[in-house]
Amino acid sequence: MPNYRRVFVEGGTYFFTVNLRDRRRGVLVDRIADMRAAWRETAAAWPVETVAAVVLPDHLHFIWRLPEGDSDFSTRIRLIKAGFTRRLPAGEKSDGRKGERGVFQSRFWEHLIRDESDFDRHVDYVHFNPVKHGYVTRPEDWPHSTFQQWRRETGRPITTPPEDWRPCHLGER
Repeated sequence: MPNYRRVFVEGGTYFFTVNLRDRRRGVLVDRIADMRAAWRETAAAWPVETVAAVVLPDHLHFIWRLPEGDSDFSTRIRLIKAGFTRRLPAGEKSDGRKGERGVFQSRFWEHLIRDESDFDRHVDYVHFNPVKHGYVTRPEDWPHSTFQQWRRETGRPITTPPEDWRPCHLGER
């Protein structure tokens, strides 16, 4: 078993991947209002800047910038997972740990953003992910993404070619 250690940097910017336990389910987009409510509830209690995010049927990717003096991304992710699960009907839950009720994988992938190039690559990966998985042909067509807002605010399109994403590095196979 690998001896994986998370890197905690106060005020750090991180990329995350969170997966459903059963990757064949589409509950994240089927119940997108519940995911948004859990996200808002968590961010109100534990402030964080969401730089980029995409919710797909069976997993989500996002980039957070933590507040200065704060490195606790684990609590925020746990609260989002538990808040979403709490909103599901009883038949969609099973016994699980820490309020996740068997809906989510118990762990998540995290990557500390190292520099501007790393940041750009990860933002592009988040926004292009619905295209990568074949849900849409253009990032702007996926409704559960921050891409439209990102493009409006930055004017920056996706510039990283897919072959440079190194998917295993980004928490996916």
